[in-house]
Amino acid sequence: MRKRVVRVAVVAAMVALVLLATPLAVGIPRSFIADERGELERAALAAAVRVGAKSTGKKRSELPPGERDARIGLYDLAGRLRDGHGPATADAVTRRAMAGVVARGRDGQDLVAAVPVSTAERVTGVVRAADGTQGVWARVGLAWAALVGTALAALATGVLVARHQARTLSAPLEALSATAVAVAGGDLTARAGRSAIAEIDQLARTQNTMVERLTTLLEHERQFSANASHQLRTPLAGLQLGLEAAAADPGTGHLRPAVEEALERSRHLQQTVDEVLRLARAAPGPRLPERAGPLGELAESVERRWHGAFAAEGRRLDFAFEPGSETIRVPDRTAEQILDVLLDNALRHGSGTVGVTVREMTGAVAVDVADEGSLALEPGLVFARGATTSRSGSGIGLPLARDMARAAGGRLTLVRASPTTFTLLLPMPEGE
Repeated sequence: MRKRVVRVAVVAAMVALVLLATPLAVGIPRSFIADERGELERAALAAAVRVGAKSTGKKRSELPPGERDARIGLYDLAGRLRDGHGPATADAVTRRAMAGVVARGRDGQDLVAAVPVSTAERVTGVVRAADGTQGVWARVGLAWAALVGTALAALATGVLVARHQARTLSAPLEALSATAVAVAGGDLTARAGRSAIAEIDQLARTQNTMVERLTTLLEHERQFSANASHQLRTPLAGLQLGLEAAAADPGTGHLRPAVEEALERSRHLQQTVDEVLRLARAAPGPRLPERAGPLGELAESVERRWHGAFAAEGRRLDFAFEPGSETIRVPDRTAEQILDVLLDNALRHGSGTVGVTVREMTGAVAVDVADEGSLALEPGLVFARGATTSRSGSGIGLPLARDMARAAGGRLTLVRASPTTFTLLLPMPEGE
């Protein structure tokens, strides 16, 4: 920003200087030439007065002795040089003065002023004063140099003032930006300070108000998550105790498999609650998972839970592993929750066989979940909260799965819309 402010100020100063200096530069030679002509005219007029006074009653007029060293000449009415300095015959400017008028003009490189000499109210001759233009142009050059120096000094002053103003304007904005970066990094205690600029102060107050409201909302959500977790955990713990007691009772008989399945599902629900709560409480950005496990065991657990649901719909669920990928360790709770979301999405909104393929990549492991259906929603809206991929659903499963993947340092993407294929990328622990 500082460079842009300085650049704009310098350009404005240069435009102002050009607009001001150009007429001055054009007017300087005209003014100097007009002054020189005025001096020549006054010299010629003074000489003509003295010549006229001395030549009263004389047949021949002459310049006073003091004028013979200057470039002043006396001409008779025949155009001949009678005394002083000048061309032998009168030039055009001198001949015009013979009509009784003061004449100005040029004769080659000389400026000329001619004044008629009158005796007894009759023109008896002409005094011609001349001077070269070299001296005039030398003075013009000095004036131009002074004008350029003044313009450069003004431009340098403008640059210094612009830099000072740029620092004055940009410093509070840079501080405001640093505060915004700190807030984005998770420091919700950062607040923007005051400056000497009312508009920036208003922006700082608006940002502080926004951060305070966000802090209040975030604290409210965290408290709500903690309260909801507590309210869920208490009945879940009671349910698990009851199911464990039922599973241990010899009288359950043929109900034992159903009780054990319900117990496993309640335990999985407890893990889901814990993982969602951990995600809600954690700071934004990727972080290390709490625990990791081999992919093979994770796949067995997921397949055991979802096999019956797909079989009830007359559909198949297949898992395929590249050689050696079963032993790769991944954040199992996070990966398990994401796979549950993807398989639930495939069961509800997809069709045909659902295939889960695990493959190893450089520094990461990829899990592809594909079915034989086609995506009914715009690909750009798949991970938008509130969007849904079919006739029913709340539209929060896929966004939540994407957030979990990011929290684990991975990425969840839609690879193809038809057949619908999602790919989960998870980083492999060092040393794998």
